[in-house]
Amino acid sequence: MSLQKRKLFWLRYSRLIIALLLPLLCLLLPLEWYPIEGLTLVERRIIAIFVMAALFWILEPIPIYATSILIIALELILVSDAALAPFRAGDPAELGPLLSYQKIMATFASPIIILFLGGFFLAMAATKFRLDLNLARVLLRPFGTKPERVIMGLMGITAIFSMFMSNTATTAMMLSILMPILQVLDPKDRGRIALALCIPVAANIGGMGTPIGTPPNAIALKYLTGADAIAFSEWMAFAVPFAILLLFFGWWLLLRLFPFQSTHIELDIKGRFQQNPKAYIIYVTFAVTILLWLTDFVHGMNAYVVAIIPVAVFLATNIITKEDLKRLSWDVLWLVSGGIALGVGLEDSGLADHLVSSVPFDVLPPVIIILLAAVLAAVMANFMSNTATANLLLPIVGALGVSLDSLQGIGGATVLILGTALASSMGMALPISTPPNALAHASGEISTGQMAKVGIITGFIGLLMIFGLLYILKLTGFF
Repeated sequence: MSLQKRKLFWLRYSRLIIALLLPLLCLLLPLEWYPIEGLTLVERRIIAIFVMAALFWILEPIPIYATSILIIALELILVSDAALAPFRAGDPAELGPLLSYQKIMATFASPIIILFLGGFFLAMAATKFRLDLNLARVLLRPFGTKPERVIMGLMGITAIFSMFMSNTATTAMMLSILMPILQVLDPKDRGRIALALCIPVAANIGGMGTPIGTPPNAIALKYLTGADAIAFSEWMAFAVPFAILLLFFGWWLLLRLFPFQSTHIELDIKGRFQQNPKAYIIYVTFAVTILLWLTDFVHGMNAYVVAIIPVAVFLATNIITKEDLKRLSWDVLWLVSGGIALGVGLEDSGLADHLVSSVPFDVLPPVIIILLAAVLAAVMANFMSNTATANLLLPIVGALGVSLDSLQGIGGATVLILGTALASSMGMALPISTPPNALAHASGEISTGQMAKVGIITGFIGLLMIFGLLYILKLTGFF
């Protein structure tokens, strides 16, 4: 084994050892040693699972989707009503409430998972029949050949696609359009950096516009129920204008930091819309699904029910085949389902309420609480998956929003959950922060420092805009 391989081996397994030691310590510590009084055995096990999830998602000794499956497995074995017999034995008062194994397993088919599945089917069908590329060709044509207008067009189209498709797939497609242009431009033209960076910036921002655009949005909907529920169209009503404003700031920033020397850029995208029965089915299904999502207040079907329509149509018409199903982003679905299971554990065990009640949050002004939650989410999302960030923070934030009387006057749980979810999308400073960043950095056109400069400034302005958005939503009576 080479020296490099040995270093990688020990780095990986040292991360694994570190990530396992703390959860084991949580399990082995006597209950009276915990700073939180009155913890049950089930709550202590949930703390160990939570610590393990956080460390595994940050250090990544195993893939992050594998961590989610591990969460579900450990909850079933350790804290469910079908757990291993020794873990269900003992005084009920000391043990605490066991979780329903059916509820834990149901996270694999949660409405949130179906919502994402519908989005994935739309994206896969669009890519398979070149609908995305042809739409990009048509929509980019009016922007002409001036560099600043070309970048505006690229960012706008990328953001729109990212609202309804995987931002990873969108970034890959848009970068494939962009690479021939970058090869023609003068290597010394700093505008090359702006062109390469505009795609991930727009993909990250555009995903905030819809509940299916990025996992933190959909996870937030899981905790916005009952009177706090937000419909698909309601989300877009405030999130799309927010994304547009932040997109314009990103466009201005890129042109300011990396000005063009060239005065002319020619986009050459070849192709035409397919004209066959399956293509027409895709066009109609795509349009009908989005229309139903936008008009849920008229027909009464929520976004989760509508999402099953493209799944059924594309499978029934063999547009999505068995081979296509193998290429679906199951890792994202598993990642989200593991986060939902972690939320179930925190809520149903009573640990979330217990944690919130043990910390004197009520002495802090509500604005400071919102600020701290949003900043923490943005910082964490720069160093780990924004999905994992939302998975860890939203269950606690949701319980905090419900329990604090001081927050009720400014929107309660809704304002805290929205702020945290949107802030999770502000982590875009590093190549590891988001898949679009990683893809753009892999092009070789961008240094980590250049990406960090744009990501930090955009993220900071985005956080300020989130607070402004929440204030406007409060004034308009949204919550």
